[in-house]
Amino acid sequence: MTYYNHLEGIKALNDLGACKIPFLFIISYDKQSIFASSLNRLDEDILYKLGSQRNYLPANLSKPYYLKRNLIDFKQYKKTFDQVIEEIRSGNTYLLNLTFCTPIETDLNLHEIFCASKAKYKLYFKGEFICFSPEKFISIENNTISTYPMKGTIDASLPNAAKQILANEKEMAEHTMIVDLMRNDLGMVADDIKVEKFRYIDSIKAGKEKLLQVSSHITGTLSDNWHSQIGDILDNLTPAGSISGTPKKSTVDIINKVENYDRRWYTGIFGIYDGSSLQSAVIIRYIEKEDGKLYYKSGGGITLDSNCKSEYEEMARKVYFPF
Repeated sequence: MTYYNHLEGIKALNDLGACKIPFLFIISYDKQSIFASSLNRLDEDILYKLGSQRNYLPANLSKPYYLKRNLIDFKQYKKTFDQVIEEIRSGNTYLLNLTFCTPIETDLNLHEIFCASKAKYKLYFKGEFICFSPEKFISIENNTISTYPMKGTIDASLPNAAKQILANEKEMAEHTMIVDLMRNDLGMVADDIKVEKFRYIDSIKAGKEKLLQVSSHITGTLSDNWHSQIGDILDNLTPAGSISGTPKKSTVDIINKVENYDRRWYTGIFGIYDGSSLQSAVIIRYIEKEDGKLYYKSGGGITLDSNCKSEYEEMARKVYFPF
C-alpha cells in the first residue's frame, strides 16, 4: 500500500500493469495524490465494489436514521453561478461542472452508510471517505477501452420523466459536449473511436426518491501492450470530462478559481486491474470525514442555458443516502 505524487503514481501503475499484478488504484481530482495497492496486500479498512467484484459483505440497515443537510445559502450559490456564466459568455468555457461542499449531520457512521448503500461502484477508504457512485469511468476488456460519460439528471416521479430529459435542449447540448470531449480524450490513447450508444437512461435510487440519469457509451481500440501503459492512459483521460467540463484545461482553471474548497479525492477516479482487464468509476456521491464532521460534496454541469434555481436544486438532490 503506497501513496504517490503524480509522476511517481503514474509510473507505479504502469509498472504494476506491466507485471500483470492485480491492484486497486485511486487518483485524486487534481492527480497530485495517487494510491495503489496490490489486491493481496490491501488493508482491511479499504472496501470496494466494482460491478460483480467486491471484498465485503453487504448489509441492510436495520435501524431508523436521520440526515440533515446544511446546504450553502442560495445567494452564495448564485454568486458563484454568476461567475461561471460570465466565464461562459467570455468564451473561456462552454460547460463547467460546479460543485459545493455540504456539511451533513447523521447518526450513522461511514461504514454503516457504505455497507447499506445500493450502488454499482462503491469505495470505503480507511474511515476517511466513502463513495457510492452510479458512474462508470473506463473499462478495458481485451484491447477495447470503453467510457460511459453521465450527464443529465431528472426526478423519476415527474410525468414522462424520461421523455422530458431526452427532449430537453439544454440537457442535449450539455451531454453532447461531454460525449465530444470524451471522444477526443479517447483519441489520445486509442484508435477507431466509436459512439456505441448515445443518451440512454439509467435509474438510480436517491434516498426515498428515484432519479433518472443519462449516459452514453464510447469505445476505442488499444495496442496490445496497454497493460504497461495503464498509468499513462488514466493520466491522459483525467480529470473525467463529466466532472470538469469543456474545454478541459481552461475549465479546470476556472473551477480552481471559483470553488472555495478542495475537492481532494472527490471527482477523482478509482478502479481495479485484475491482471487481464480493468474496471473504474468516477468518485461521485461522496462523503468525507474531517475533524469528526461529515461533508457531502455534490454539484452539476453549468451551461449558458442553465437556470440557477434548477441547478441549486439538482446539487441539493444529490445529497442523499442510497438505501
